[in-house]
Amino acid sequence: MRTNKKNLLAAVAGAAMLFGGAAFASEGAHLDKAHNDVSNTASLQRGARNFVNYCYGCHSAQYVRYNRVAADLGLSEEQVIANLMFTGQRPSDPMKNNMTVADAQRWFGKEPPDLSLIARSKGTDHVYTFLKSFYIDPSRPTGMNNTVVPGASMPHVLWELQGTQSAVYEGVANAEGNVVKQFKGFETVTKGTMSLEEFDLFLRDTVNFLDYIGEPMQLQRKSMGVSVIAFLLLLWGFAYALNKEFWKDVK
Repeated sequence: MRTNKKNLLAAVAGAAMLFGGAAFASEGAHLDKAHNDVSNTASLQRGARNFVNYCYGCHSAQYVRYNRVAADLGLSEEQVIANLMFTGQRPSDPMKNNMTVADAQRWFGKEPPDLSLIARSKGTDHVYTFLKSFYIDPSRPTGMNNTVVPGASMPHVLWELQGTQSAVYEGVANAEGNVVKQFKGFETVTKGTMSLEEFDLFLRDTVNFLDYIGEPMQLQRKSMGVSVIAFLLLLWGFAYALNKEFWKDVK
């Protein structure tokens, strides 16, 4: 995997907080399905590349270590050092960026959140929909707003890839007869360097990686769970047969 250090530096300069500012979700926001698959190693490798290039400048993932990512994603230590390690001295170090709390507070008003558990706490569908739902809003300091998190502090750091879009609203009468604005969809304003399909794959890979680092053991846990249930069913069968044998002569 190759990383783009220019994009990483751009992310450091431009990104604020991925899920900071307003409450994470607007009430009743529609969420698209991420359909991510943490068993897809190629997707996780691409997601790791995306995370390091576009998120890692401001957001750490300090609850996972480089060597754990390398082992799970089938990467050599040399590949991790060359392509993923822009902070830390050893592969055993956690994925924590070099932004200080003082700098974060001076630049953004608060420290950008660590993303180790963001997919696990908010849900992959939420993260996926958030990342694709930025739209032009001149009233905001960043010039962008988000339909999932209105007033989000994070700028649209992926605008070059996705392009820019405007949000379309229509008036709908509520139960009281009052007309309220209801989100209808997006309209493309400028095209990005990726097609819609390419950008969608980019987001799914990124969310897949965030899902993986939220619980690196989840595949092993699920596999072990199946084995445990199978063992308990087998044990129940033996216990049931033994119980019948013990009580067969009792009237």
